[in-house]
Amino acid sequence: MQRVFELAHRGVGLAHPNPHVGAIVAKGHQRLGEGFHEYDKRDHAEIIALKQAGDKARGATLYVTLEPCCTTGRTGPCTQAIVAAGICRVVVPMKDPNPAVAGRGFSELRRAGVEVDVGLDKEKAKRLNEDFAKWIRTGFPFVTLKTALTLDGQIAARPGHATAISGDLARQAVHRLRHSADAILTGIGTVLADDPLLTDRSGWPRRRRLLRVVLDSRLRIPLTSRIVKTAEGDVLVFTAQPVDSRKARALRRRGLEILPASAPGGRVDLYAVLQELGRREVLHILLEAGAELNGAALRADLVDKLALFYAPKIMGTGGVPMAELPVAQWFSKAPALTDLSVHPCRPDFIVEGYLHDVYRNHRSRRAN
Repeated sequence: MQRVFELAHRGVGLAHPNPHVGAIVAKGHQRLGEGFHEYDKRDHAEIIALKQAGDKARGATLYVTLEPCCTTGRTGPCTQAIVAAGICRVVVPMKDPNPAVAGRGFSELRRAGVEVDVGLDKEKAKRLNEDFAKWIRTGFPFVTLKTALTLDGQIAARPGHATAISGDLARQAVHRLRHSADAILTGIGTVLADDPLLTDRSGWPRRRRLLRVVLDSRLRIPLTSRIVKTAEGDVLVFTAQPVDSRKARALRRRGLEILPASAPGGRVDLYAVLQELGRREVLHILLEAGAELNGAALRADLVDKLALFYAPKIMGTGGVPMAELPVAQWFSKAPALTDLSVHPCRPDFIVEGYLHDVYRNHRSRRAN
């Protein structure tokens, strides 16, 4: 199973909007075939592994990270191929998170006489496809709020000014995190203060460019900013301003897409932004923003996971907190993070935790 998960992770950046899946066909300790899913290559991981195994698959065991599909879409049902290949046993951590088909693949295999073992490494498998699970159940992307901060919780020395906090290894880890995302979301304040590129510079392959999304209620994004200069159809700007204004037309000529998302008070409607990104098959958003947008996303309960990159430094008083949140209204009702983990990234360290369990209490959406 360790190898199966390694294979599934090779599909990061290549599988969405489908889930990450790895598969191995084996007899005893002998691996007969293995594969992982890439959306553009169509074949699911199980089919790749079965093709490699050929006739040797008869009587073998299939190890796979997710319940095999039983429906016809871009490809035929994997369950039929598994039965036809003569697989006698399937070992899988979890059922499909799509409520429309969950458990049906297992039922078909068992009716055909295939032994199905479910539950090994279930939590690991759930984390592997938490973004797909959120999107397929709700139509909304999974949101990870990432920020770099000091030990006393500051992200900048003063508002509107960039402050270098993280070390080289932490910055490399950020690009690995960006590689796992479909879009990166920020606010106009970050663009004006940092002039960031917001690109995936991990060097790993991806089938879709990392979508760069800016919330800019008054359409202040400079035409000279790096994100505008490097736009190649991969930059969306959501605004409360008229989308046919002179500034909007100038941005479109430079390759940006300008979209309306107006909310009361002249702000951008975060809910509408996530709804539109979900419609565009964005499964995972990385929120890299300043205190104002971080606070707005947390208050709206739109953040699923936190990735906090701590540097071993003390900023002192007068700095900028990671989120603008009114203590009296927020702290007493704030949800505690669950499934906490800490990873060294010397000299920094990363704390990750969850605000939501995306496998529970989500409205179902249509099957993909």
